[in-house]
Amino acid sequence: MAARSLRQYRAREQAVTRGESIIELERLLQSQGFGSRKFCRKLIEAGAVEIGGEVRDRPREDIDPTGLHFTIDGEPWEYREHVYVLLHKPPGFECSTSPTHHEGVHALLPLPLVVRGVQPAGRLDHDTTGMLLLSDDGPFLHAMMSPRRHVPKHYVATTKHPVTDAMLDALRTGVLLRDETEPLAAQDAASPAECRIAMTIAQGKYHQVKRMIAAAGNRVEALHRDGIGGLALGDLAEGEWRYLTADDLAALPYSAAGEK
Repeated sequence: MAARSLRQYRAREQAVTRGESIIELERLLQSQGFGSRKFCRKLIEAGAVEIGGEVRDRPREDIDPTGLHFTIDGEPWEYREHVYVLLHKPPGFECSTSPTHHEGVHALLPLPLVVRGVQPAGRLDHDTTGMLLLSDDGPFLHAMMSPRRHVPKHYVATTKHPVTDAMLDALRTGVLLRDETEPLAAQDAASPAECRIAMTIAQGKYHQVKRMIAAAGNRVEALHRDGIGGLALGDLAEGEWRYLTADDLAALPYSAAGEK
């Protein structure tokens, strides 16, 4: 075994003994969505990568990714085993990975997040605005979308006609939609303004809010999702995104350490 390879082997062995995770720098960048190993190798050799203010130009250098902060061409990044993203979706964007009639929501995200394969946890219609969660963590996506989890989703609908008490009662007690065998009821429904309905649903059926309001005798003119579970959209501007924090994840029916 060559001297350098032997040193690397011993360093890795010691790191494993200490409970550390070790990964080659080029593989680390690839895992974070910066391109193929070949491309990441070129980035490193070109001096584009800095860790702790120092240029790291050896692609096969062993790195402990735990809590790692680094820069690529001066732009700061943090190592994340998985990414959990909150996006304030504007109108006119499709949630599909293969959009057909409108631009996809992935156009609103940095390229490395797209390359590492973040997917929406459910969908919003192209004309619906508000909270959209995206991740590359399969169990998280499943937990957010599974109908068995009954994840509450909070919407505000602007309606064509004034809202009546009878409409709200119908939404709360349940309305029967076409192709459904049982009535669907909102967990809560209120009218904060004459032509506005704030409602919470947990079933996740196709176009459910629009169809329920239509079945109650009104029509949705605009729809906005302002919360999922215990997580609110807050003051995040339309078209902007941010990473979910540990507190954010705790407000959802999921834990990064495993499902609740």
